[in-house]
Amino acid sequence: MNSPTALKVRIPLAKPVFDGEMEKAALDALRSERFVLGESVCKFEEEFARYCGVDFAVSTNSGTDALQIALTALGIAQGQRVITSPASFVASSNAIIHAGAVPVFSDITLGTYTIDPQFLKSAVKTDAKAVVPVHLYGYPAEMDSINEIAAKHRWGVVEDACQAHGALYRGRKAGSLGDVGCFSFYPSKNMTVGGDGGMIVTNDGGIAGKAAKLRDCGRKDHYVHDMIGYTARLNTVNAAVGRVQLRRLDEWNEKRRKNAESYNHLLSDIDGLILPPEGDAKTRPVYHLYVVRTKNRDGLKALLESNGIQCSIHYVLPIHLQPIYREMFGFKEGMYPRSEELCGTCLSVPMYPDLTPDQISFVCEKIHEFFATARKGRSET
Repeated sequence: MNSPTALKVRIPLAKPVFDGEMEKAALDALRSERFVLGESVCKFEEEFARYCGVDFAVSTNSGTDALQIALTALGIAQGQRVITSPASFVASSNAIIHAGAVPVFSDITLGTYTIDPQFLKSAVKTDAKAVVPVHLYGYPAEMDSINEIAAKHRWGVVEDACQAHGALYRGRKAGSLGDVGCFSFYPSKNMTVGGDGGMIVTNDGGIAGKAAKLRDCGRKDHYVHDMIGYTARLNTVNAAVGRVQLRRLDEWNEKRRKNAESYNHLLSDIDGLILPPEGDAKTRPVYHLYVVRTKNRDGLKALLESNGIQCSIHYVLPIHLQPIYREMFGFKEGMYPRSEELCGTCLSVPMYPDLTPDQISFVCEKIHEFFATARKGRSET
């Protein structure tokens, strides 16, 4: 059994921010606005749409509901097929099922951990109606190719940007690259709302109008409902917190990028350790997570945690190998080998804006220590 000392967290995996300015915004909203769909909600939607470079934004109570409502507003009907990545949090696919559709998976490229367009082309035979590319860990998917394939086959494109607030692809923000983009404001994300929350962004007024109805019980006006909707509204107090966090998002993302550069510099000399994909002239990731890969992932995780460095695995199982997906759809090992390889080797280490150089150095020192010990062990056998 681990000792209490070994379990004490010295460097957390993530560190959500909630300070005096956010507390004041929350209290002001509670004291002076409607608790539900108050003024702060409308302002947050307007500001988030402007930030993403789109015409419309519709807030929701979670990223999962944002995805589900976006698919429904796009016109996805019962039993239709929607393609997504098996290398993601299960909500990416659950939302497809909640919308009444059937999830179809397309494997990833190990260069970016996002949908490989070459595999996506083979999904044409599934008679799909939409594709949900996932910008995993804050790295945008190859949207040019995805949009080209989708246009050819008349698929809708719903971006799962739940981990990619502020990420750039060809100078445009994640979420603005398809028909609809969806975000989560869960506390571990690059920005939060002091709890759960989500956002749908689009340039299509028809989709935005349907989404706004669907998140509010299908309401046409106060007394009349012309759609079967959901109770999926964002609370006013959460929106007030989100407005403050949005103003700081670019600064926080830049700090994440600098932290990633420091990790890359200090870890680049380790054989057997694969570092996250870096940005280039086309793509600027935002490092929602800093994910390394190694065959002895569990051993590295144990060593780091024994030194008070919090780690996590995103994700232990690809979606298709989750027990309920095996039961419902008959998925098996080997069907999406790249996603399975990622999930078998990935490890998330601490990443947040206020991570200090000394903390990064300590994490990297312990990673070096682990690989040095492993090399020594091999040389003695």
